[in-house]
Amino acid sequence: MSFRSRLLLGFGAVALVPLIVFGLRVRVSMADRMTAAYQQRVTALVSVIRADLDRQSGAIASRLDALTRALAVDNAFYAAARHGGERTYLLDYAGDAMHLAGLQMLQIQDDQGRIVSSGHFRNEYDRAEPELPRLLAAAGGTALVWARTPEAPFLALARLDSVQIGGRRFTVVGGVAVDSSFLARLAPDSELAVTLALPPDTVAARDTAAHVVSILTQAFVTEGDSARLVPARIVVTHSLASLAALRRGVELSFLAAVLATGVIALLLAAWLSARISRPLAELAAKTADVDVDRLDVSFESDRVDEIGVLTRLLGAMTERLRAGAARLREAERRLAMGDLARQVNHDIKNGLIPIRNVFRHFAEAAGEGPEPLAAAFRERRETVESSISYLERLASNYARLYPRPARESCDVNAVVRETLGRVGDTGIAELRMELVDGVPTARTDALVLRRILENLIGNALDSLAGATGRVIVSTGRTGSGNGEPGVRITVADTGRGMTREELNRAFDDFYTTKPGGTGLGLSIVRRLVLDANGVLRVETQPGTGTRFIVELPGAGA
Repeated sequence: MSFRSRLLLGFGAVALVPLIVFGLRVRVSMADRMTAAYQQRVTALVSVIRADLDRQSGAIASRLDALTRALAVDNAFYAAARHGGERTYLLDYAGDAMHLAGLQMLQIQDDQGRIVSSGHFRNEYDRAEPELPRLLAAAGGTALVWARTPEAPFLALARLDSVQIGGRRFTVVGGVAVDSSFLARLAPDSELAVTLALPPDTVAARDTAAHVVSILTQAFVTEGDSARLVPARIVVTHSLASLAALRRGVELSFLAAVLATGVIALLLAAWLSARISRPLAELAAKTADVDVDRLDVSFESDRVDEIGVLTRLLGAMTERLRAGAARLREAERRLAMGDLARQVNHDIKNGLIPIRNVFRHFAEAAGEGPEPLAAAFRERRETVESSISYLERLASNYARLYPRPARESCDVNAVVRETLGRVGDTGIAELRMELVDGVPTARTDALVLRRILENLIGNALDSLAGATGRVIVSTGRTGSGNGEPGVRITVADTGRGMTREELNRAFDDFYTTKPGGTGLGLSIVRRLVLDANGVLRVETQPGTGTRFIVELPGAGA
């Protein structure tokens, strides 16, 4: 972003940010105050609704009390309920009493929970519903219940009462219908709405976002054999439509003020930036000529202002860059030589390890006598000569600094046998070969393959951490992308494995988890495999071991 653009944005921010903060503060304060007022109205209505529900419950209770008193002295009901006669009287009793009392639901049950009369649904006679009185009693005597009718069930606000007749207790459940007109009477204000949410219904998210919401609970008896008592919610909402309209009006006026202020600020910033940015543009053009290979650019200025100071600072910085570039080139040369020295050291150590093991064998054989020493010499002579040949070829390769790998045929099984023979018996780990006969020859140098195997087998032995374990080197056939057969070499161990973090860094130069390690083994393996147009894969699991899989193209590829 140019200096002129920054200056324009700066002026715009200075002019607009305070105005925007002020406008947002006014908008938030207005919304908070109006929302608080709406919330007070809703809270007040909730109190009114609760009082109204209590009055409704009290009115139902008084009607049920009158009905129970009448039942107590009704000899015909007693005779019909006690001796089973006058069934028609029982069937009609609750219906007549319900209409006289001004109720929409009335049910009379005996002490066994059997319905002896139902006013809202005559066919409920003799049906057992013992859970309803028990749940109503648990709710404090009042709850919302579903009442059946011949047409459809309806929701009722019900209360519970009882009467003792002839030594038997009869339960009376009565109530009024809770429908849309009932809810409308609870909300006298047209801007307020009252809805009923029965479990498992919930208040919709859009309601809580576009309305002020308050909720009061009322006990509700669910239907079915597993009837239980759960809370139903009476939701009181106040629409925020008027607040939204007021916000839109304020926002339009505020937007007009912001646009006018922004235009004035941009015009002033454009005039000022034109007077400042020209000398800076000239300085930027001269700075663009500075490069690592071109540090002879001259920065001189007679100005006494900030631009002059900046020009002279750039000149001093260029002088320091000239000196620093020379030191950097020398440091890079030394770093490259150090990396090469570490790699040479690593490869030479791999070549010396078999020779060291042979001489240890010679020392043990010499203690037993001349004949065991001669036998050991004959047995391990080839290993010494092979290791010396390996070191000579390394020296020849490093003499060319970075030789191109030979593209000759290589007997993979023979190289595996030779490498494991040089490693010899470790005394703890079990070294095993699983070689498949008839694998194709690989198109790589035998020295390269030996270096790959020595590094992978050495890492596998190190992963055992001195404990007993197993290292298996196996070969097999594989197919390449062009249809030519290739060879697969697998080095598997039962060591500690690698974590995800260790696997991600395993092939980085100089990364190692072994005390005294160089961190170059796997890095060299990857480079050698890639040079041979091969593929290297790793399968590992902490605590179970690691498998390195090398796939090389066949000699005919």
